Amino acid sequence: MNTPSELTLVALQFGFLLLLWVFIFVIVYALRSDLFGQRVRKLQPADAAAKSPRIDTPVPAAAGAASSPVAAASTGGSAGGSNVGPATNETARVLVITSGAKAGSEFPLGTDEITIGRSSDSAIIIRDDYTSTHHARLMLWNGRWMIQDLDSTNGTTLSGSRVTVPTPIDLGATIKVGATTFELRR
Repeated sequence: MNTPSELTLVALQFGFLLLLWVFIFVIVYALRSDLFGQRVRKLQPADAAAKSPRIDTPVPAAAGAASSPVAAASTGGSAGGSNVGPATNETARVLVITSGAKAGSEFPLGTDEITIGRSSDSAIIIRDDYTSTHHARLMLWNGRWMIQDLDSTNGTTLSGSRVTVPTPIDLGATIKVGATTFELRR
């Protein structure tokens, strides 16, 4: 019978120990990135105020707004045309939270980008278990509103499709960030 030599057993033990330590470091790295997120890059002081305007208070919904989604769709169709087509700086006026903790809140759209996340420096702060610190960004690019996922843990979806690159948004398309959904409306 061939029995492994003592040197072979020591080499196997050392290899197994090394493999265990690599596994432990991979687990610790994954936990660290999940708990603390990515490192925050500091903006230049002049650029910080211009790039990330903070929206502290949502604009209350209009008093005459319909209470059900079906009624809202029919009202929007008769008053201002169809709620379909590209969301541009001329057609999209508000970002509406349609479900989640702040459902019904409306945020006016300007020309500045809007960041969404749990961080206090986000323009729209959403505190739920599925939203990352810096989760997503809405930006105006060549006159068209785009959504960009900021490498969030749970991702961002646009009309059910995961966003991996900056993607153009249509009016009325559902944007999902964590457990909250948004729409761009007229």
